[in-house]
Amino acid sequence: MSRELFSRNADLKRLREEGYFVRVVGGALVMRAVPYVDSQRQVHYGTLVSSLTLAGDQTCRPDTHVVFFDGEFPCEADGSPMRQIAHQNVANTFGSITARYSFSSKPEGGYADYYQKMATYASILSGPAAVLKPGVTAKVHRTPDEEEESVFNYIETASDRVGMGVLTQRFASHRVAIIGIGGTGSYVLDLVAKTPVAQIRLFDGDEFLTHNAFRAPGAPAIEELREAPRKVDYFKGIYARMHRGISAHPALDASNLDLLQGITFAFICIDAGESKRLAVERLEIMGVPFIDVGMGLELVNDSLGGILRVSTSTPSNRHEARKHMSFAGGGVEDVYASNIQVADLNALNAVLAVIKWKKLIGFYRDLEKEHQCTYTTDGNMLLNGDGE
Repeated sequence: MSRELFSRNADLKRLREEGYFVRVVGGALVMRAVPYVDSQRQVHYGTLVSSLTLAGDQTCRPDTHVVFFDGEFPCEADGSPMRQIAHQNVANTFGSITARYSFSSKPEGGYADYYQKMATYASILSGPAAVLKPGVTAKVHRTPDEEEESVFNYIETASDRVGMGVLTQRFASHRVAIIGIGGTGSYVLDLVAKTPVAQIRLFDGDEFLTHNAFRAPGAPAIEELREAPRKVDYFKGIYARMHRGISAHPALDASNLDLLQGITFAFICIDAGESKRLAVERLEIMGVPFIDVGMGLELVNDSLGGILRVSTSTPSNRHEARKHMSFAGGGVEDVYASNIQVADLNALNAVLAVIKWKKLIGFYRDLEKEHQCTYTTDGNMLLNGDGE
């Protein structure tokens, strides 16, 4: 993917053609082997890092003139600090690179492209080094190492824009199952597909029909609805445009529970019933943490009221989690089962579930460590329970 960026964009291509040691790490543009002088007038080599703004696979004008630097603070040839570019002392991480400083040198009108930006900073830093060690340059003509394959079809530039690459990498080893991708499950997919998890396995046996279109993210064309595709195929077709690790599977039953083998987390977004019971039992046996979502609605005096539920089950709290799960259907009084359109509640239920998942893996801070969360529309109440 990165090679294509350098071949498609004149500014990136020029950097490599002139011998700069540049590559894309995560969503940042990195230039290694940049010579600079330290306070002892010794020549060392550091790494420049810039955010990378893309429109698909095309570079845009740099969004900021600031760069980050992995190395000691650079000095002039006499050992005095380069105060003219000083910006901030930082501790931002970009993949395996930890930047200690950020620099600011803004030409009038800003930088036109990434060649101008990176070459300018390389020249500023390497100038004093060339005084002390004639011939030293950032143009080392070194071939970048082979790059890791990404789960995304295009580069995710948001995380490394602010040095959050290490946090984002916490998703990389996860293989997530979404069991049921109707209303709430489809919104869970929408959020999980934007993380670099290794796999997303979709389980659902239903067709994607007209009423589903009003509970799911996006807007299908009527031609798509006429085909009545399986939900798993419909959503895989959409989100595989972004994420390469999505697979589609039928609904879980006693004959295919082995399809869960190898997953590290699951979202259960299906109605109560035998399929749900089987999934819960298998996940508990496997020792896999999961989140079960639920929604209860009632129609009173011509207005809807309801409660959203997010129940988290981990190996340490299985018994407590089971108390909040239902395996019996809602019957004729189940307003939600009537296909009433409450996409906002579906989306909120999914958001609460995904936020809790991200807490479990350490992406978000989790002080209360709740395992049960409910949101009540009447009174706008968000309550936690069963914390550690």
